[in-house]
Amino acid sequence: MDIHVIAGDCPRFAADTLIIGLFEDAADNPALAALDSALGGEIARLRNLNDFTGEFNALLTLYPGDAIPAGRVVVVGLGKAEAMNPARATEAMATAVKQADGLGAKQVATAAPAPAGGREVMVTEAMVVGSKLALYRYDRFKTFGEMVDKQVNIKALTVVVAEGDAVEPIAAAAAAGAAIADAVTLARDLQNAPGGHLPPEALSDQALAMCAKAGVEARSLGLDAMAELKMGALLGVAQGSAEEPRLIVMDYVPEGESGGTVAICGKGVTFDTGGISLKPGLKMGDMKFDMSGAAATIGIIQAAAALELPLRVVGIVAAVENMPDGRAVKPGDVLTAMNGKTIEVDNTDAEGRLVLADALCYAREFAPDAIVDMATLTGAVIIALGHHASGMMGTNAELNRRVSAAGEFTGERVWELPLWEEYEAGIKGKTADINNTGGRPAGTINGGMFLKHFAGDVPWCHLDIAGTAWDVTEKAHIGPGGTGVGVRLITQLLREWAGPPQSG
Repeated sequence: MDIHVIAGDCPRFAADTLIIGLFEDAADNPALAALDSALGGEIARLRNLNDFTGEFNALLTLYPGDAIPAGRVVVVGLGKAEAMNPARATEAMATAVKQADGLGAKQVATAAPAPAGGREVMVTEAMVVGSKLALYRYDRFKTFGEMVDKQVNIKALTVVVAEGDAVEPIAAAAAAGAAIADAVTLARDLQNAPGGHLPPEALSDQALAMCAKAGVEARSLGLDAMAELKMGALLGVAQGSAEEPRLIVMDYVPEGESGGTVAICGKGVTFDTGGISLKPGLKMGDMKFDMSGAAATIGIIQAAAALELPLRVVGIVAAVENMPDGRAVKPGDVLTAMNGKTIEVDNTDAEGRLVLADALCYAREFAPDAIVDMATLTGAVIIALGHHASGMMGTNAELNRRVSAAGEFTGERVWELPLWEEYEAGIKGKTADINNTGGRPAGTINGGMFLKHFAGDVPWCHLDIAGTAWDVTEKAHIGPGGTGVGVRLITQLLREWAGPPQSG
């Protein structure tokens, strides 16, 4: 979908569908007032009858005849004005766009938010993100007839800025929103690809191709290079697969002055059978999503480059398959990570923390100001938080606060779990320094405690996205399959890191 920004009179814009938002508490909205005037007060009449009150995500479709050039008007409820924020703007706009697309709209227009001290810029960006994500499809392997998902109808969205209002900030916000949505789309495409089509080498090829197009320096380390670096934890997981592992390193460096360095590490288990500790067969196909942290990391680097962030961002993806062949690591084996820490493998299905251990060690080589890792690490986080938030643990209160704030801003919320010293006893090894599970109690925290051993003294934040990475409760901007979670969250964190915090 193409995005355009123009100055003009929204009710008089020649699109086949106009989208307008209506607050539940009748907050002043010049664009809505102008449109309703052109419609002879129809929206106001429906409000007075309580037929449409503006409840969040509620929809009303009007057919104005010859009153305005547009053939239809889609009104979306925005809820209470005081509750409006970028996350809700994303969802409401996605709801309206999906409705318009389902009705066959091809050219859609909407009014830019009225000037509000810069808030209109954030809302515009969120609206564009929601618009593009609402139309996401993954139908690469569907070939004919009813097997093919309904095709997207909308070809363009035009944001109409009222005459006299500044166009440039709205245009810049729309471009930023499109760039972020495109990064999420990349992450979703990588997540949704079958494991057999995207083994570590293919994932590496995709990441390197993105970086070449975006002007980001990148390289991919193979077996020999990782062995030389003594990445025994990552290689231990990889040894059971015929597919060679890759450590993908993407280094975005701004052209001008940099506001610091942040490293992002993503778990990239492109398919996870559980290894010798084999998973049940039911829904094992979903384990193609075990590289969701890697997909998000690749998307974040694309977004950082597109937004030209004044901040160095290093993306590190540990890409492996976890398979159970005759060479696979066995329960009871001991592996040695890059930092010399020895690890007793209690369960080969707790492999994500093993590959991240060496990725975190490698990230420290860049002397970053902070490290954030993302991983579909534990089923236990779903028991704790369901599918509405990612688990967050970390060693730096300010970093955790920033991540949490970015989560509230984007709607990709996180919830902090403790890393108290008492939990260390749970991962103490019998035959090695540490154990890779720690047992069932506090399973998500045990994963965080394990990873803490490899982050060193660098401020570090771990996000367990197992409950938010795929097949979560659907919303208009989040369909079935991979969600791309982490891209919008961490991109917002990086933007705030690189400049004055944005308030929602």
